[in-house]
Amino acid sequence: MTIRPILRAGHPVLRLTAAPVTDSDVSEIALLVEDMYDSMCDAGGAGIAAPQIGVSLRVVIFEIPAYRLDEGEDAIPLQVLINPTIEPLGDEVALGWEGCLSLPGMRGEVPRPARIRYTGLDLDGQLIDRTVEGFHALVVQHEVDHLDGILYPGRMTDMSRFGFTQELVEGGVCTLPVPPSDDDEEQEDD
Repeated sequence: MTIRPILRAGHPVLRLTAAPVTDSDVSEIALLVEDMYDSMCDAGGAGIAAPQIGVSLRVVIFEIPAYRLDEGEDAIPLQVLINPTIEPLGDEVALGWEGCLSLPGMRGEVPRPARIRYTGLDLDGQLIDRTVEGFHALVVQHEVDHLDGILYPGRMTDMSRFGFTQELVEGGVCTLPVPPSDDDEEQEDD
């Protein structure tokens, strides 16, 4: 349980294709996931990949609060994906604003397959096989890209839609989802 520094764009580890997790790595993965989680939470992220904390293994984690999802969808608790794969389902592409812990303060609009199927193993070695869309699909694709040495600007098709988050928001180019305040939660309970 350690908060590790998050590597920033330009670091050579972020350009590598991460190695698959093997049976000999399994005992270390739970400790790695704890460090990833602590680091992600400290930085305020929705997901993180092992290479972002300097470990070139095919492990990603994410958790998504309900306010980031479509109305009526439940929050997604912490998910661990070991050796994940992604299969796009259909030709539909969705544009989404992405940020990244390795590009702090930046944001860009990225085209990605709108609907995907992803597979991987959880910490217990159980198969995860899900079909998702929306923000859930975006997060998974973003994190798995890290395992292949890709940062989101490499997926962008219109670099005029890339910049510092503050300037993009203040200029009305993009908006950020706002977490509910404690006041909102109190009002919802009434």
